[in-house]
Amino acid sequence: MKISKAVRAITAPTATALLLGTGCSLPVQAAEGDKSFEIYGFAMVDAIQDTKRMNPDWVDAFRPSKIATPEGQYGSNGESSISVKQSRVGVRGQLPTGDHSDPVKFKFEIDMFGTGADAGKVAVRLRHVYGEWEQLLAGQTNSAFMDIDTFPNTIDYWGPNGMVFLRTPQVRWTPYRTGSDEFAVAIEHAGNDVDPGNIRLIDEFQNSTVQGVRTLPDLTAHYRMEGSWGHAQLAGILRKISYEYQQTPDEPFTRNSETGWGVNLTGHINLLEKDKLILSVVHGNGIASYMNDGGMDIAPNAAYDPATPVPNLSAKAVPLTGFVVYYDHYWNSEFSSSIGYSQDEVSNTNFQETTTFHKGQYASGNLLWTPVKNVMIGGEVLWGKRTDNAGQTGDDVRFQFSVKYDFSAKL
Repeated sequence: MKISKAVRAITAPTATALLLGTGCSLPVQAAEGDKSFEIYGFAMVDAIQDTKRMNPDWVDAFRPSKIATPEGQYGSNGESSISVKQSRVGVRGQLPTGDHSDPVKFKFEIDMFGTGADAGKVAVRLRHVYGEWEQLLAGQTNSAFMDIDTFPNTIDYWGPNGMVFLRTPQVRWTPYRTGSDEFAVAIEHAGNDVDPGNIRLIDEFQNSTVQGVRTLPDLTAHYRMEGSWGHAQLAGILRKISYEYQQTPDEPFTRNSETGWGVNLTGHINLLEKDKLILSVVHGNGIASYMNDGGMDIAPNAAYDPATPVPNLSAKAVPLTGFVVYYDHYWNSEFSSSIGYSQDEVSNTNFQETTTFHKGQYASGNLLWTPVKNVMIGGEVLWGKRTDNAGQTGDDVRFQFSVKYDFSAKL
């Protein structure tokens, strides 16, 4: 039996009201309009040409921390790559809860960019998987310490190194949310990057083991405001960075910790018809795990006493500062460009190795063409430079050409 569009358009509350008017009764249900399901994503190919060389596991992402220092570390200059790793697919939607409360929202998204044990491979990588109901979000998504709206319109997969960028498991509470303002607080999975530095140069520590350990989740929060002028967000983080060590394999581990903290100020300013000036600055101690590229959370510090042959070792949450300045410009309805600069720098401790990362610089400019809806063709020029703890530097210039086909289907 066919049902007319007019009948199908009647929502559950409307139908209930009509039936109640005739003396009938029905259980109260959420409107069918609260239910949605969408499959979305894009197929994308990147043709990359480097003038120098990067770590072979990261040739498809422009990360200054992976640039060769010294030059030739990863082979002779020049390398090309064609990659589909950016390609992405996801599902999102919402479901009614059976009453008049907000629907349950959900998202599941993956791409093909292998990291960790799969670095350098085309492999399934989980980006988002979470649910949200009213004030409560649980799952993996962007950190509350992060502001995704300050990611510029680049086609390089990794993007500017000096910004906070981390998708992580969390439980988030948003007690205040209006059309323009939001306050949220979260507990997030604690990741820590522990640098053992030069401790094995000391005879007593030649066979030592140093490792990070998670003892408490990280605490993050942000306040965001929006307007016709753009948006601004102030975020903070407080974390316990724990580590443990054993001097020899037959000894028990000893555990210690340092306090990490950070402040992230981000936002954009609307200019002309569609242009955006994107700005962000972040500073803190022991927050490298949340940065898009470069640095370490904790490292050894040594205080020397002439009367003691073994230096007095301690750990330090490493200070870090990063910033991003980008401009997204729309020439017309089909052409756009993004140009800018980013940097992150750590204050190395006095007992880190000379080859340890100290500073990364990232700059890019592009021209993107959208000839029809759901098709993007563009080229980008990137420059990056790495500086090590002892001052050794390496740089690279990259040319990237990308084609992207978006798709979406609502069920």
